Amino acid sequence: MSEARTPLRAACVQLNAARPLDDVLATAEALVGRAAAAGAELVVLPEKWNAIGPKERMLEAAEDLSGPTVTAMQSWARRHGIWLVGGSISERLDGEPRIRNLSLAFDPAGGLLAAYRKLHMFDVEVDGRAVRESATDRPGDELIVAELAGWPVGLTVCYDLRFPELYRALAVDGAKVFTVPAGFMLHTGRDHWEVLLRARAIENGAYVIAPNQHGSWDGNRMFGRSMIIDPWGVVIANASDGDGICVAELDPARVDAARRQLPVLQHRRPEVYGLGAGASALV
Repeated sequence: MSEARTPLRAACVQLNAARPLDDVLATAEALVGRAAAAGAELVVLPEKWNAIGPKERMLEAAEDLSGPTVTAMQSWARRHGIWLVGGSISERLDGEPRIRNLSLAFDPAGGLLAAYRKLHMFDVEVDGRAVRESATDRPGDELIVAELAGWPVGLTVCYDLRFPELYRALAVDGAKVFTVPAGFMLHTGRDHWEVLLRARAIENGAYVIAPNQHGSWDGNRMFGRSMIIDPWGVVIANASDGDGICVAELDPARVDAARRQLPVLQHRRPEVYGLGAGASALV
């Protein structure tokens, strides 16, 4: 994995996918084009950007790596000459009843560079509202750091944000940027979204690119507030309400300065954290 040496202009795409696929595809295509026109070299879509809703819709929308959504992302990357992280989509696997929450990364030629399957299932109950992602989805089992535009980028998805050990492991593996495509809900997002994103940036001295869905589906309201955060924890770009983008420049010198001033990656003591031999290497 090479070191990031040149600045990188990055963008979040914010949209609502609780609409027919043709409408969502047209909206996403236009927003990706806007981001590219604004100079973005790396564009990141939100979680389940092609379809969100009850489990029946998620299962119906699932596709394999030759599906229409994947083909569309490849064409957008190629047309605009950009690096594209396709947020996440629902992946169908032959012979498996459950789907995967899949994040794909493409190069400017439309080539598939990396595939990350969300590790942590969103099985929660908050304010009497229960969500059981594991009823439809099967978790992945692999950490992914992909080299995009010369930058080592750790791929994550939504609920992963609540597991700091994942981000520390990605940073130890060389990541200087984390992508966090999400469908964060209003009832947790208003208190936790920005706090957690800034924490992941600060504790690892890394940029965080976090595109979120907005709007609602079946009474479930999503928080929006897509943002990009620098390695000191400063929000350097923020999307307004509704469909839109936010764009910021990532500077490798900012990562180097944060990690030099607060060298937490060097000061780790995994041998005394009490996580056991297998887990200690990831702390």
